Amino acid sequence: MKDFAAIDFETANKERTSVCSVGVVIVKDGEIADSFYSLIQPEPNYYNYWCMQVHGITREDTDNALLFPEVWKQIVPLIEGLPLVAHNKSFDESCLKAVFRCYRMDYPDYEFHCTYQASRRVFGNRLPNHQLHTVASTCGYQLKNHHHALADAEACAWIAREIL
Repeated sequence: MKDFAAIDFETANKERTSVCSVGVVIVKDGEIADSFYSLIQPEPNYYNYWCMQVHGITREDTDNALLFPEVWKQIVPLIEGLPLVAHNKSFDESCLKAVFRCYRMDYPDYEFHCTYQASRRVFGNRLPNHQLHTVASTCGYQLKNHHHALADAEACAWIAREIL
């Protein structure tokens, strides 16, 4: 795959609608062409301890952030016509669908590909696990800021360029 948009969400709590940040990396002709990152005011707007421990984002960080529909308006032109790629797409795709439903937005049925599933097919049991940082390292990318949505999207893009 030479043209795609890698996407990653972080959530504030266990609700899939609670996206609190998004990272998108645009790949054209196999090269990173653009990127986008934004904090998002989550819905519902509370943070649980475990999520904050994972990504370090707090309510204070997103109190003045835009709501999802405003952030998505900025992303749409970047991803137009591109398939989306995520590492463990079941999470990111379910977040995207949930937040679209939450804000009563029409979901355009995005084409999604999964680097986690691809890694299991390509590498099988040659890896100790198929977590993002492990697969990224195997593909020659050192993920330095794991669970920052843009860093994770960039790692996903790197993996996708190698194995999709």
